[in-house]
Amino acid sequence: MAFVIWVGALLSTLTCLGQATPAQLQTAYDQLQKTTLYGRNPKAGKFYALRGFKMYCEVYGTGKPLLLIHGNGSSIKAFAKQIPYFAQTYKVIVADSRAHGQSINKIDSLSYEMMADDYAALLTAMHIDSANVIGWSDGGINGLLLAIRHPAKVKKLVVTGANLQPDSTAVDPAVLQRVTKTYNMLGGWFKETRPKTPLDSMVYKYFKLLKEQPHISLADLHKIMAPTLVIGGDHDVVRPQHTLLIAENIKRSYLWILPNSGHSTLIAYTTEFNQKVTQFLQTPYRLITDRAREF
Repeated sequence: MAFVIWVGALLSTLTCLGQATPAQLQTAYDQLQKTTLYGRNPKAGKFYALRGFKMYCEVYGTGKPLLLIHGNGSSIKAFAKQIPYFAQTYKVIVADSRAHGQSINKIDSLSYEMMADDYAALLTAMHIDSANVIGWSDGGINGLLLAIRHPAKVKKLVVTGANLQPDSTAVDPAVLQRVTKTYNMLGGWFKETRPKTPLDSMVYKYFKLLKEQPHISLADLHKIMAPTLVIGGDHDVVRPQHTLLIAENIKRSYLWILPNSGHSTLIAYTTEFNQKVTQFLQTPYRLITDRAREF
């Protein structure tokens, strides 16, 4: 456990001092992912039987509920740099999405709408009427859909690296090309008669999700009434102009584009991310029009 604390402290120190290169930050974060107890903590974890599968969830801290939603192919441990910070103030609820981590789901179909409905059901099962929500990548997509499909469940919403559709208007073309190549390769394997492992099926399910979804319209975004902080890196997987489009079509939104950052904004800028999100969650939304735009 001491090593876990040391890795986390090192990453925070490097970030705060601005001395870390992206490669160093990634190495430290990857090491933290291997050693963290988050995602495998029996004292904080519990399975919830809902919507045809068992969803694994961990809870940390006390206070107002704050739901964290991870991205594609990830799990609870993705938020190793956020959980201890936010647990000082909030009741942090962090779960493995359907077919991720310990939330085993054997059916072939998987959609963002399905996962958003899972999170709504999880909050209901925990007797939580509404929560603040932070979603990263696919978790941001799930957060948008949660606010669209279950508006009463979301007090305030923070999304980073979310997209509305799986095409080159939203996603960097080189990234999209790489995803498509892997998706086509996996699709070819699944047309063959040779046996497939559970890992094969799971990875194909993830890439199928990335390649074919989501499909969220601007009209859908107009349904979001929760104050929303839309975040992206200036060199994100998701094009900055697409992140701007999302913010422009949510009635009560702020936009935050981080410089010299890719998709992992909450890792590249851990301290700033955690502080800015806290400020957003704790400050009433300010409508900025006319003369107010001057300051």
